[in-house]
Amino acid sequence: MELFSHSFDDGDVIPARCAFGVPDAHDHVALSDNRSPHLAWREVPEGAKSLVLLCIDGDVPSKPDDVNQEGREVPADLPRVEFSHWVMVDIPVSVTELEEGSCCEGITAGGKKNPPGPKRSRQGINDYTQWFAGDADMSGDYYGYDGPCPPWNDSIVHHYRFTLLALDIETCPVDGRFTASDVREAIADHILAEASITGRYSLNPAVSLDA
Repeated sequence: MELFSHSFDDGDVIPARCAFGVPDAHDHVALSDNRSPHLAWREVPEGAKSLVLLCIDGDVPSKPDDVNQEGREVPADLPRVEFSHWVMVDIPVSVTELEEGSCCEGITAGGKKNPPGPKRSRQGINDYTQWFAGDADMSGDYYGYDGPCPPWNDSIVHHYRFTLLALDIETCPVDGRFTASDVREAIADHILAEASITGRYSLNPAVSLDA
């Protein structure tokens, strides 16, 4: 199985239009277009009954002490954890492509409640839900895709892994306000094949995005 994108090449920089935040000379970060990237796939295995799509940033600081703090930098040797940007289940195997912007266009304060997607598909909450918890202007359940917005003072480039999984079941056994972790646990014994591509992104002007 192969996954690819016309929005960015595997290993390349995710375009700013597909990010949640962009660098800003005055405030460090400004909101961006937050367009879901184009994704397409082929060679789904025979016997597959549905598809799952995940987008995970594995480079998130494990401690918030230095995050977005003036005069400080998130050190490169700090242990890193995952942050989910997208989880979609029950994608029909007849679907082979998601056009750029078809699942997300712009930023919705408080999160999208019914994000667009292929017919019959369902989307769970991403980790902006917990990131914005307690923020009077932004708190809420963030369903569907919301793009990169790493700390503007992080010393490393973040890597965003988009993974497509082909399952031997038609309906993923998760309900309601499900997360990427819920899905991973639920499908562990049902994966026939998977394919991934990775995009890079940073908001720190001092960090090079050259390959």
